[in-house]
Amino acid sequence: MQVIVRALTMFVILFLVVKLLGKKQIKNLTLYDYVLSISMGSIAADSVISLDTPLYDGVLALLVFAIVGYLASILSFHSHNVEEIVDGEPLILFENDNFNYKNLETAKLSVSKLLENIRVKGCFDINELDTAILEPSGDISILLKENSRPITSNDLKNNIQKNNKKKSLNYNIIIDGVLNLDELKKAKKSKTWLNKILKENELNIEDITLLSIDKSDNITLFDRKEK
Repeated sequence: MQVIVRALTMFVILFLVVKLLGKKQIKNLTLYDYVLSISMGSIAADSVISLDTPLYDGVLALLVFAIVGYLASILSFHSHNVEEIVDGEPLILFENDNFNYKNLETAKLSVSKLLENIRVKGCFDINELDTAILEPSGDISILLKENSRPITSNDLKNNIQKNNKKKSLNYNIIIDGVLNLDELKKAKKSKTWLNKILKENELNIEDITLLSIDKSDNITLFDRKEK
């Protein structure tokens, strides 16, 4: 009977904690999320089975993990730097017809394993690959070269093969009002260029939700100012 009471108690608490921390699919969990989930599950299981340990000790430990996880998610939402520390940042594994061996080593990912992952994404010829990125969730995103992308009905309708803008990797220079100097550098743009964009749109950095630019200098801008 005691085990049943403990199990029901921990189930209710875990349910409330999951609601507090928000919903994420398993495949979208970062390493931090995974460690947090495993730790809380282990605490809950030990609290149910270990009858010699007071139940409130397990509940207290679980609440501590939940509060830490909740505070980390709040700070990550408001700070790009904290988000990078907690979740990590995307790593470019393949770009400009070459492997980024430094990032592959950082990710502890072999070339053969990368090739396996891009095959899962439908790319069987490395010569068709434009960019491959390791996301913080551990998933690998790929962008095919323009002449290797499948043609859609919309492409045919608008004769997009001749007239459409070339798609390429976007550099997210500003996200949630925070300037990313590394992305600005990768895009080969200066602060003078950025100030010109801000002035033309009568915006400050903190007004911008997203400012990105691709390799063809096509700019995407979303701001928080009321229209």
